[in-house]
Amino acid sequence: MKRIAVFASGSGSNFQAIADAVENETLMAEIQLLVCDKPGAKVIERARKLNIPIFTFVPNTFASKAEFEKEIVNELEGHSVEFIVLAGYMRLIGNVLLDAFEGRIVNVHPSFLPAFPGKDAVGQALEANVAETGVTVHYVDSGMDTGPIIEQVKIPVFPGDTRETLQERIQKAEHQLYPAIINKLLQKDTVGGIVQ
Repeated sequence: MKRIAVFASGSGSNFQAIADAVENETLMAEIQLLVCDKPGAKVIERARKLNIPIFTFVPNTFASKAEFEKEIVNELEGHSVEFIVLAGYMRLIGNVLLDAFEGRIVNVHPSFLPAFPGKDAVGQALEANVAETGVTVHYVDSGMDTGPIIEQVKIPVFPGDTRETLQERIQKAEHQLYPAIINKLLQKDTVGGIVQ
C-alpha cells in the first residue's frame, strides 16, 4: 500500500473523509503523517484520535518558504511518504516540495476550475451569481490551482443558496470524489513521477 501524507490547515473534513476511506478499505493507502501549518487547527484533534503522526509548524518562524519546506521534506522522508494529498491546505506549494514530490502532489478545490481559483471559491461563485460551480481534483504545480485537472464534478447553485448551504453540498461531493480519485491514482503505476 502507498504511504501518503495529508496536508491541512483547518477543520479537516476532507482529512476525515480520507481517513474513513482508508479505514473501510475503499482507499488502499496508509496515512503516515498529517502536516499542518496552524498548530490550533481542529484537524490536529482528528489526527490524534486516529493515532496518526502530526507535524505542525508556524511558517513565519522560518526565514523563508524554502526553509520550512525543507523541514517538511525531512519529515516526509522520515515517514517514508510516497504521495502528498492536500486537503484544505491554505498555502501555495513551493519549489522544494514540488521538486521532491514531482507529479505526486494532488489537491481538491471547491470550484469547477479554472473558475474561482484561490481562497473563498464558494463566496466567489455566489458573488458571480453562477448557475453551477463544482469540485476539482488536480495535480499541484507552482500556481494557484493551475495544475493539470484529474477529475471534476459540477454542483448546482440554487436560488437562495447561502455560503453554508452551497459549501455543505460541495463538501459532500468532495468527501465522495476525493478518496475515490486518490485510490485510482495510487493503484496505477507511476512512470517518470507522473501517474499515467
